[in-house]
Amino acid sequence: MATLIYTSGTTGPPKAVMLSHGNIAWSASALIEMFGRKKGDRSLSYLPIAHIAEQQASVHNHAAAGGTLWFARSMETLAEDLKACRPTIFFGVPRVWEKMAETIQGRLAEATGTKAKMAKWAMDTARKVNLAKIDGKPVSPLLSLQKALAGKLVLSKVKDALGLDKSRMLISGAAPISPEVLRFFAGLDLVIYEGYGQSETSAPSTFNAPGAVRLGSVGKLVPGMQSRVTEEGELLVKGPNIFKGYMKNNDATADSFTGDGWMRTGDVVNIDDDGFVFITGRIKDIIITAGGKNITPANLETDLMNIALVEHAVVVGDAKPYLSALLTLSADGLAAFAKKHGLEGDIRNHPKVIEALQDGVDQLNTRHARVENIRKFAVLPGAFSVEGGELTPTMKVKRKVVIERNREIVESLYAK
Repeated sequence: MATLIYTSGTTGPPKAVMLSHGNIAWSASALIEMFGRKKGDRSLSYLPIAHIAEQQASVHNHAAAGGTLWFARSMETLAEDLKACRPTIFFGVPRVWEKMAETIQGRLAEATGTKAKMAKWAMDTARKVNLAKIDGKPVSPLLSLQKALAGKLVLSKVKDALGLDKSRMLISGAAPISPEVLRFFAGLDLVIYEGYGQSETSAPSTFNAPGAVRLGSVGKLVPGMQSRVTEEGELLVKGPNIFKGYMKNNDATADSFTGDGWMRTGDVVNIDDDGFVFITGRIKDIIITAGGKNITPANLETDLMNIALVEHAVVVGDAKPYLSALLTLSADGLAAFAKKHGLEGDIRNHPKVIEALQDGVDQLNTRHARVENIRKFAVLPGAFSVEGGELTPTMKVKRKVVIERNREIVESLYAK
């Protein structure tokens, strides 16, 4: 055994994952093989090193690949620290990318006239080129020339302002990220590669990589691993990176493996014909409605967080006749909305805010089956935080904690 990594505690008490030197070394070499290493590489560490993704990136990969490692002062100073470091490789959890996108979108909304038109043209051009490359389609010489011009006139300035002008590899992981956010960054000429892994797999299990990307997926299985999908849709994996068990918890260890040695990931997936893995939810998070329908809430929650005013969303409806949602609102989104509509004070439950939220929910419902429609929602009085216990250190929502703390609000959404 080399190290103990504690699980995030989103589905129960944290467990001590036992990882061996072989697990860690194999994962580090697999990541270097996929993404390469270059002289002068820089990365920025800002997540707790107790988290497997940050430990793998900032400790093991750093030692294996070399390069310079910077440490952010805090989450609050991350934007400034990015500009100081100008990383060549940057790992961001979805909430970091989402907040970055919200900030840029707010500034774009303030642009008028020629500046607004120029920004739209530059982003549309970059998005066309990058999405074509992702899909393996040819890019015409004219479009390539237009993108080069867009980069020089607009996009290079945006990337410089973000501190991502030197980046060659941008990664998202630890939780699902909306394809819309990925498309937005593709319009800034910043292609983000989404990956997936767990403490129990010493970080990587699947990855999108240069030349093999499918937006909305978490990529293909890391070479050297094997996978299988159960009738219930749960992903099972094998490989040199699979953990040795949970320390002093034989029952939990036994529950994590099938009789023939496959590790249960707990994630429900679809795998397309090309081998790209799409995660649709957690086995333990599946909502079974009063009508007996099984709903995985993760994709619905990601869609809800695409509504401009929404920061976090938790979908509820277990043993209920329909789905509802608990929402927290974005401080930046509320400030922009208040400015636009001339509102003051605490406007979280202002009729205009509720109307805007309802419009967003109505739009979401058109994209999903009727049984997955959100019939009601409630705006919670405060934001989620790590300190408050609603978020893990990597910004994942602890659904059970949120639902239990807001049980009365949940029940009110189903009161006759």
